Amino acid sequence: MPLLLPPMRLAFFDLDRTLLSVNSGELWVRRELALGNIKKRQAMRAMWWLVRYELGFASGEDMVAEAVTHITGVPAKALLQRTATFYETEVRRTFRPGALEMLEHHRKAGDRLVMLTSSSHLLAEMAAAELRFDAVLSNRLQIGADGNHTGLIEGRVCFGEGKLVHATAEADRVGASVRDAAFYTDSFSDLPVMEVVQTPVAVNPDQRLRRHAQKRGWKIVDWGEPIARVA
Repeated sequence: MPLLLPPMRLAFFDLDRTLLSVNSGELWVRRELALGNIKKRQAMRAMWWLVRYELGFASGEDMVAEAVTHITGVPAKALLQRTATFYETEVRRTFRPGALEMLEHHRKAGDRLVMLTSSSHLLAEMAAAELRFDAVLSNRLQIGADGNHTGLIEGRVCFGEGKLVHATAEADRVGASVRDAAFYTDSFSDLPVMEVVQTPVAVNPDQRLRRHAQKRGWKIVDWGEPIARVA
């Protein structure tokens, strides 16, 4: 008889404030402003959109779309280099210790590790490569024929309901099921995925997700603050 392998199980992980202790988008805006790559007016507008979203006056999809307009016309190679420097100097040191432990737990169990984030694919893929993820689902920045960014996202925005669309497509692609998966996140905006997966886990959650997780009886965990990482 042929050997029957157990079905593949997916483990989805959010990036900002889940694997990381920070919101990389906020750090990016501050850094870009300090370096003179964006103007104070642009930085204030970006923060204004973030506040509007957090107060419930703007959709996450609109916030992401607004954020990427600031890179319209920026050469792809230049943005890649800026992101690499940003990752090394600002982001790499902010991984939560509990995140590293849980990744290893799922890796030993033979699960497929998938990063599911609204961050740009540039930053997400750098973090995923270091943490040895199997796949990355993120917002891919569109590049024009001239090699410059268009200020648009390729395909469906990876946020809210869009995250579920991306997660489902990945599951279908590898012959797995989202309903059998685990998902770790800090954000109430990820509720569309949390409501579907078998194992929803709230990691250092925001207030809205904490309240909802408590009502639903979902596990709530604290993955701790960053530890020093060496090259």
